[in-house]
Amino acid sequence: MEGIFGKRDEEAGIIMEKLVQRLLGDERLSGSAIKSAGRAAGGSSSLSSSSSEASTSETSLTSQLKGSEQHEGFHVFGIRHLSPAGAHHLLSFLDTVQPTAILVEGPSDASHVIADMTSRGVVPPIAILAYTNELPIRTLLYPMAEYSPEYQAFLWANRHGVHTEFIDLPSETALALHEQRRAWRKSSMEPEDEPKDGSRTGPQGAPTEDGLQAAPPEEAKAENSLQTYLRKQHERYEQIAELAGEPNYDSYWERHFEHNQQKDAYRHAVYEFSAQMREISELDEREHDAAETAYNEIREAYMRRRIQEVLKAGHVPGKVVVVTGAHHASALDLRLPVMTDKQRASLPKASTKLTLMPYSFYKLSTHSGYGAGNQAPAYFTLFWECLKKGDLSGLPSLYFSHVAARLREEGNYRSTAALIEAVRLAEALASMQGGSQPTWQDLRDAAVVCLGYGELSTIAEALARTDVGTAIGSLPEGVSQTPIQDDMNRELKRLKLEKYKSTVATTLELDLRENRRVKSEEAAFIDLKRSVLLHRLKLLDINFARKQYVNQGAASWSENWVLQWTPEAEIQVVESTLKGETIELATAFVLNERLEACGDITEASKLIRIACDCDLPKLMEQARGSLQELAVDAGNFNQIAAAAYELSVLIQYGSLRRMDTDSLVPLLQQLFLRGALLLSDAANCNDDASKSVIAAIHTLHGVAQEHFDSVDDALWIHKLQDLASRDDRNAKCSGFAFAILLERNEVSEDQSAQEVSRRLSPGIPADLGAGWFEGLSMRNRYALLSRTSLWRQLDSYMESLEEAQFHRSLVFLRRAFGSFEPREKAAIAEMMGDIWGFDADQTGEMLQRPLTNEEKGKLDELNDFDFEDL
Repeated sequence: MEGIFGKRDEEAGIIMEKLVQRLLGDERLSGSAIKSAGRAAGGSSSLSSSSSEASTSETSLTSQLKGSEQHEGFHVFGIRHLSPAGAHHLLSFLDTVQPTAILVEGPSDASHVIADMTSRGVVPPIAILAYTNELPIRTLLYPMAEYSPEYQAFLWANRHGVHTEFIDLPSETALALHEQRRAWRKSSMEPEDEPKDGSRTGPQGAPTEDGLQAAPPEEAKAENSLQTYLRKQHERYEQIAELAGEPNYDSYWERHFEHNQQKDAYRHAVYEFSAQMREISELDEREHDAAETAYNEIREAYMRRRIQEVLKAGHVPGKVVVVTGAHHASALDLRLPVMTDKQRASLPKASTKLTLMPYSFYKLSTHSGYGAGNQAPAYFTLFWECLKKGDLSGLPSLYFSHVAARLREEGNYRSTAALIEAVRLAEALASMQGGSQPTWQDLRDAAVVCLGYGELSTIAEALARTDVGTAIGSLPEGVSQTPIQDDMNRELKRLKLEKYKSTVATTLELDLRENRRVKSEEAAFIDLKRSVLLHRLKLLDINFARKQYVNQGAASWSENWVLQWTPEAEIQVVESTLKGETIELATAFVLNERLEACGDITEASKLIRIACDCDLPKLMEQARGSLQELAVDAGNFNQIAAAAYELSVLIQYGSLRRMDTDSLVPLLQQLFLRGALLLSDAANCNDDASKSVIAAIHTLHGVAQEHFDSVDDALWIHKLQDLASRDDRNAKCSGFAFAILLERNEVSEDQSAQEVSRRLSPGIPADLGAGWFEGLSMRNRYALLSRTSLWRQLDSYMESLEEAQFHRSLVFLRRAFGSFEPREKAAIAEMMGDIWGFDADQTGEMLQRPLTNEEKGKLDELNDFDFEDL
């Protein structure tokens, strides 16, 4: 099938032009022109048409449809998504009309979830999530708050036993069309700067948007024609606000639409306003954003078809109410072309599934990048509560009392008089604009003045919690969800983690040891089981939990996690359904995939530990087998050390996780032996590589100390002695090996003095002598500070160097001493003072006095020294 946006021949261009003229009323079309335009309207982006509508008279179609808010007898109620006034007026309208069918803009294949959305125990905000059931996973979101007109329409239908359904494109087609649109833009060399789900870009929450979840657009370096069009659209709405004397479009909308309580005023005003704005912008949209125009026309043709089908099913037109985004209201007229069977069959499809999920106030807000959101979801919830009580005038008092309560939680108190003054100021600000009551912006301004004493920063958090809020929705058990969502909820309930399902980040401290003060095994190991679940979520990239690493080390019996629920985490849970129907099965699937792709021993050893953390013993054994196979040919010293460390941690602390780690001991012995044998060859490296080699030596030595009874510690000491004595290996690595031997008391005082004298004797190049000392100083500095002979030898060595070599040696010494603690540097200074014949007081005085000009000059010379050859 040809792509929906693929056909761009000359004929299609002419049809598009005529369609533009027809919709704008700029041309009196003949019957044949209307037939051509009708085919384009049914699918202007190459949707084929099997037949055309009958010829109409040569009058402007726009004139024919002017003012037709009741199309073919059925009612169209245009709304702004997330509009509490829209929900209030819609309920009143439904009570008046008493419809037998309510049709709502939304994915038509999601109609079966409406019953679940209105079931007992559902707490908005919630969202319908459509996702592809094959990789790569693509999603569409349809969020709703308690005050969403669509949600209130469903509740009304449920109370009155009225038929209700979604009538927009099914999700399988909507997702496929998004892909077509992206391909069309790519072929047209247009940047992808629109939200991927089709939300129209303009002023935040303008009635031209269709209410889908939007992602924030990426900024382009240069503004192209599409970006220019979108900017002008935004400016058009802001100009309306400016002409009305409002600071922004949201304030204009709230004062002139949300506050209008006259019967039917909202419905008529929104319809007329949106129809005119659509007429003004339609020509530019067709020219600069043809993909968006085509997408909307396809949607509208499909919705007209669904309306027609409902009417043919026997519903009296006057008893049918269509609830749609205001932008589409004027287009839902059956005198416009209806999508044909052939056109419907030609629509692309992507296999999808649907589920319900909790949502959050933050994600409903424009702060999250949601194009059809509003700036203050929690505020509009208060707005909705006042509307339900029939007392909108009480909103300012309710708002300021919530702000005061948030301030009180922070330890900041405001008097009743301050709240009264805030209400009076807000009402005064509204009166200055000729409003019936304050807008959200008026309330914020009054709060800053009366509660923040002119400073926003003092009340910023309280305002954020009152305006945006931290509430999240919830769904009861049994509501339509994917199996993995159900399993996730069961696990959170079983492990008493439900209270952490909050948008506020909370720290959870876990003690993996058995709690012997409780009776049941479930309670005794609840923290361990929590850890298992959180590690599984981490492996699945579900961002509900983030592990914090504490000073005790990663192998500690204590774990710290930061838990924070977001809608993105819920989406990630849903996406994991392709990997398994439970968290455990999905985790096993991901781990198995990583094992199959594993090609080095470091990754294999990490997978063993992950399998242990996730309590997957079978996969742990499988990972052990993979590591054993890879270890046979392992020749990278750094990777061997890292793998040995992972096994060491598991063997030491495996009992905490109640896992049998005995089978890992022979593998650790094998890796340790191979690492010891490779030590000398690994140290044959340059200074850049020496850092990672030294880290690996440190790691492998830690394994030797922790498992001295299992690994060949004697061989390890022998190899360290060999490295420490060799002059043909990296000097820093040799120095580090010698430091370990000093620490282990494997070197006598005479041997130490002899080696120091040999390494720091006159004639030894600076990069060898000072480099060796840098490696020596990287371990057990207290042992170094206790050996005065070493510092005397270093002093003699530095005095023997020529000026150029002396400068070169400073590179290594400054780097070595740079990691010393201040008290260690002070101890070295006192020791050198003793060597040079100064007492401690004199040394301290010399260190504290300001530098002389000569000393500053010496430092400047050093800074100008060319070290590039090092």
